[in-house]
Amino acid sequence: MQPIQLFDLASRQAEWLTVRQQVVAGNIANANTPKFHAKDVTPFDVVLDKSDITMARTNPAHLSGNDFSDSGDIDVKEAALDQEIGVQESGNTVGLAEELSKSGDIKRQYDLNTSLVSSFNRMMLLTVRK
Repeated sequence: MQPIQLFDLASRQAEWLTVRQQVVAGNIANANTPKFHAKDVTPFDVVLDKSDITMARTNPAHLSGNDFSDSGDIDVKEAALDQEIGVQESGNTVGLAEELSKSGDIKRQYDLNTSLVSSFNRMMLLTVRK
């Protein structure tokens, strides 16, 4: 029997979402700090490419999985400059509307993640019972 990788993938995404939420919360907390530059994390697909989670190809019609070799570190980097907000007079680059939007997106992704894991867990329990 092959290992079930959905749980590893969901765990990795939950870890990434946690780090991203911490970074976004830090940006919001420092919205009025002079010369503070907004930060963000590397996208999840980049983190996934670096992880040791490999997707199995069970059918030739399926997409082939990548060979991931590095441990997927989640890098925090300076966020790209938002052209709408730009650099404020104080030197700050945090746009509250953008950060709140990111926070809502993180919540939606986390809710989807936990919902999928919960559904998959229920499905596995049903197969074991029968």
